[in-house]
Amino acid sequence: MSPRAAPPRFGPLQLALAAAGTAAATLDLCMDGWVAAEYARRGHPGWAALSLSLLAAASAAAQACSWLWLRSDPPALRPAVPVPLLAVLHLLQLGFFFRCLYALKVGWRVCWAKAEEEDEQRHMAFLSHDISMLRLFETFLENTPQLTLLLYIILRTNKAELSQGLGMVTAFLCVSWSLLDYHQSLRSFVQDKCELSLGSSIIYFLWNLFLICPRILVVALFALLWPYGVAVHFPLVWLAMFLWVSLQGTDFMESAGPEQLYRAMVAVILYFSWFNVAQGRTLYRSIIYHGFILVDSTLLALAWLWGRAPSEEHSYLLLVVAAALPCYLLGLGLRVTYYKWLHPNVQVQQEGRYDEVDASGGKDGMEFRSFLEPDLVNRRMQYLAQTHISLSQLAQQHFLNGAAVESAV
Repeated sequence: MSPRAAPPRFGPLQLALAAAGTAAATLDLCMDGWVAAEYARRGHPGWAALSLSLLAAASAAAQACSWLWLRSDPPALRPAVPVPLLAVLHLLQLGFFFRCLYALKVGWRVCWAKAEEEDEQRHMAFLSHDISMLRLFETFLENTPQLTLLLYIILRTNKAELSQGLGMVTAFLCVSWSLLDYHQSLRSFVQDKCELSLGSSIIYFLWNLFLICPRILVVALFALLWPYGVAVHFPLVWLAMFLWVSLQGTDFMESAGPEQLYRAMVAVILYFSWFNVAQGRTLYRSIIYHGFILVDSTLLALAWLWGRAPSEEHSYLLLVVAAALPCYLLGLGLRVTYYKWLHPNVQVQQEGRYDEVDASGGKDGMEFRSFLEPDLVNRRMQYLAQTHISLSQLAQQHFLNGAAVESAV
């Protein structure tokens, strides 16, 4: 059995990145408010209301998760703040920003106050993992719908205001940041030799980007001709994704009620992008999902092509739509590249060990970090790491509490 390991060290670079992430979240919030105010000022209160509604719904879901996680965390890892005050902060939609500021405080102490104890490092890793998950959830619940709305309005008005352009830039920035930060957090559960590399980080980001962008485009184009059609399309696809996630038997939250909230949020993510939620090989689930999204997106694009006027001024969009399919296929190709050459299992196989799922005769599999204090390990991120990175049966013995999986991102 491999020796138990501490989480990756939290240093000045990680502190700077955490501060930058907090600043990006704050900037994104300000930009959303500015965009909504511009809509209202220019005589489009419906667009302003819809933009603020997306922001409010995403924030409420993230705050609910944050509060539920705080209530279930070990007492030693909770902030030294009265529970009523924490409740008020979450009701005021400030729970996420409180977490970010509290993490910066702990991170500063770890980096500059010479707090070298392993418990402090684990505490900081615990906080960072929660922030990473909340950022990812809120990004896909708010930024991807906001990007779709922004693109729809730009196409509808055939012009882009400064606030809209900056809003799209900050939204893409938040999507990029959340994806890379989430990827880093997942890989932090793997032994040092299998941790994140620059190449895998770039490919991971690109294949997600190339799969998300065509989806946003076709939904915006469909809304351009049938705005109320999206109000029917989204709930139907969301319901299908929710049922699919429920059938996979997720076990992310502490109880059945909050688990339904998690499944509902994942269903929104799946409307735009792939997100693995269950243990086991994901090949067939991935094929089913991408096949469904490809067919659905194709139907949306064909509906737009069928309904558009021949003399429409958006003729340039024909080229954009024509490029959407190659873009999606490129994303799938990059995803295959990631799993074939950059996934942690590849590094294990190169050392002469094989995942039992894909090969036979191997002695062992990829090893996850084990920790001396299970209470100081973030069970939620640990669960997602289990569902995203495959392990052999023997490797399960090396994982904390015997929890391991045989799955892929």
